[in-house]
Amino acid sequence: MTAVSESPAVQGEGGKPLMTLDGVSQVFDTKAGPIRAVDQANLSINPGEVLCLVGESGSGKTTAARMAAGLTRPSGGQVTYDGQDIWSLKKNDFKDFRRSVQYVHQDPYASLNPTRTIQQTLTAPLLKHGVVKGKQAAAERAYELLTKVDLTPPENYLSKYPHQLSGGQRQRVAVARALTLDPKIIIADESTSMLDVSIRISVLAMLGRLRDDLGVGFLFITHDLAIAKYFGWRGRTAVMYLGRIVEFGPTPRIINAPTHPYTRALIDAIPEPDPDLTRTKNAESLRSLEIPSLAHLPSGCAFHPRCGQFEEGLCDGKVPQLVQIRPGQSAACHVVARDGADEPAA
Repeated sequence: MTAVSESPAVQGEGGKPLMTLDGVSQVFDTKAGPIRAVDQANLSINPGEVLCLVGESGSGKTTAARMAAGLTRPSGGQVTYDGQDIWSLKKNDFKDFRRSVQYVHQDPYASLNPTRTIQQTLTAPLLKHGVVKGKQAAAERAYELLTKVDLTPPENYLSKYPHQLSGGQRQRVAVARALTLDPKIIIADESTSMLDVSIRISVLAMLGRLRDDLGVGFLFITHDLAIAKYFGWRGRTAVMYLGRIVEFGPTPRIINAPTHPYTRALIDAIPEPDPDLTRTKNAESLRSLEIPSLAHLPSGCAFHPRCGQFEEGLCDGKVPQLVQIRPGQSAACHVVARDGADEPAA
């Protein structure tokens, strides 16, 4: 197999990425010692693209997202936006970057100010950053934004407070707030996980329309590969485990032809609605359901205590690097790198 270089390992095809995380790491000092929440992650987001970051809770997804948004400075590596290191930007340039990259949190009730009406929530950033002039223009823009996120008629919502809305309505308001500053990238951190299934699909459809109509790029964080399949089918997916990217490639390849045992385990964990429907994939047996502690990571591949393909002396020896398994698809697995992966059925 061909070793993949650090940054280009996760670059998209064609054009210059709008944002790049180049070997970024985040280490937290704790009483148990240093915790490496993210370890040399390489990611890039192209204009108008959906990049899904998938993994179990505690895998480092949110930490990576916070570094991408400029909310947390990485302990190592570099975050670049439009070709520039964001932490070397001057004050006004960094302010422009923060306007261009907006964050939609998992819990809209916690992220919205309970003392502000929806109109106040949407007009505050418009007025603060001078996007519009005057309260009347800001109110009109708030009306337009609510229409964009399917909260119609807008006058039914503008005077309400967050607690007077449903979870799905609050999340739409959070998305509308993210759109106030005409962002180039939206970081959606488990933004539909707290919603009912029917509401979740409608919110995802709304986000997809915004992606297509406005050309906004997405870093879409989720623990659910089924959601990644639905929203990011035309984009790319990175699978994260205990702070490291373990598989990366176009979303259809990751879903239909995964190579890393952890990715296959995530896919096999997706509930099958028809019990009589035969799966086309082989069930990935796990040796353990327990996730190792970041404070005491296993030697070699961090997944080896749980992996059904574990080989003593190989998997527990050294940390596997991300290597190209198929064109455009990479994985960090000693066994797959050695034996190769079966080509997916046409």
